Amino acid sequence: ETETGAYAIYNDDPSNAETYGNIYNWYSVDDGRGTCPEDWHIPTDEEIKELEVYLGMSESEANSWGWRGTDEGGKLKEAGTVHWASPNTGATNESGFTAFPGGSRFYNDGIYQNMGGLGYFWSSSEDDSNYAWSRLLSYNFSGIHRGSYNKSSGFSVRCMRDETETGT
Repeated sequence: ETETGAYAIYNDDPSNAETYGNIYNWYSVDDGRGTCPEDWHIPTDEEIKELEVYLGMSESEANSWGWRGTDEGGKLKEAGTVHWASPNTGATNESGFTAFPGGSRFYNDGIYQNMGGLGYFWSSSEDDSNYAWSRLLSYNFSGIHRGSYNKSSGFSVRCMRDETETGT
């Protein structure tokens, strides 16, 4: 367990990184060393809630934790079963987000798990000194899970473009 930014490649297999990207601990999200390109950032928990509401989730549901929503997760997931395990419930990718199931790395023993079945995504928002907010998408559910996880866990990230003065 570390409190410095770190990333890994699922099962240390470079072909996994080509498809699913790297798995990062939360400290790498927070340490400003360029996890995202210039003019991009890891979204806050509030920014992800805005997306969830835009996709159809009620505000009260977006503010809750655990599995929430109906088809909002499906609107984020890549459709089909090329990368997602069957049945990939509700996956339409209507949003264009094209979420992949990159799996995770367990914080206390380094075990990789759930690639193909689950996609975990960090927010930049802390819950407390040891935990931060993230989202989870599943192959067998079309909602979105909001949870607080140990910052040393290894999850995927998705960068969001910064808003500019011109509004683009």
